[in-house]
Amino acid sequence: MPGLWGFRGRAAKARADDLLAAFGLSEAATKQVKDYSGGMRRRLDIAASLIVTPGVLFLDEPTTGLDPNARKDVWAMIRGLAEAGVTILFTTQYLEEADQLAARIAVIDHGRKIAEGTSRELKAATGSGFLHVALADVERLDEAATILKRRLEHPVQRSTEGAELSVLAGTAKAANEALADLVAGGIELSDFSMGQPSLEEVFFSLTGQPGLGESRKDDKP
Repeated sequence: MPGLWGFRGRAAKARADDLLAAFGLSEAATKQVKDYSGGMRRRLDIAASLIVTPGVLFLDEPTTGLDPNARKDVWAMIRGLAEAGVTILFTTQYLEEADQLAARIAVIDHGRKIAEGTSRELKAATGSGFLHVALADVERLDEAATILKRRLEHPVQRSTEGAELSVLAGTAKAANEALADLVAGGIELSDFSMGQPSLEEVFFSLTGQPGLGESRKDDKP
């Protein structure tokens, strides 16, 4: 690859060796790429794009399909490049990833940009009074969501992980009343808190993503 960018002989080998070392691939240098793991291939892709240090680097879902450890390795590489002065534009479906890495975030829905700002700005615009509850019994999620929606009159979002629900409460008084309704309904909570929405909740709010038991306005029956 360095040869395609004008490197010749020893200079080409030196540049390749430097990049392989920087991305932790030196020990795999003699392997064929088909024998690389998904994480190794992703690192190799990024390394190849840095043969000539770019001013701007575009990454299309750089961590898709990677295990958590490999994903964190790529995160560290992206942070290092940004600290070195490279401007990085990347797409991702992992909202935690955008929250962790992006200085500014553009939210795309159906091919259109519907919001842009820092993570803090987007969360502040959505609201700060979000009630988060974790249930002891995952089988009662739908029942708990119905109780919360009836009391707070806002869509209830289910976390992608575990028996957790989130909903805009607005005030501590409203949140306390909703919690009391859950207790009165015999629903046991393992945890609850109130604060800013997650970036996932911001996305649901901006895109009109339905809560539990709801459908989008443009959905067909």
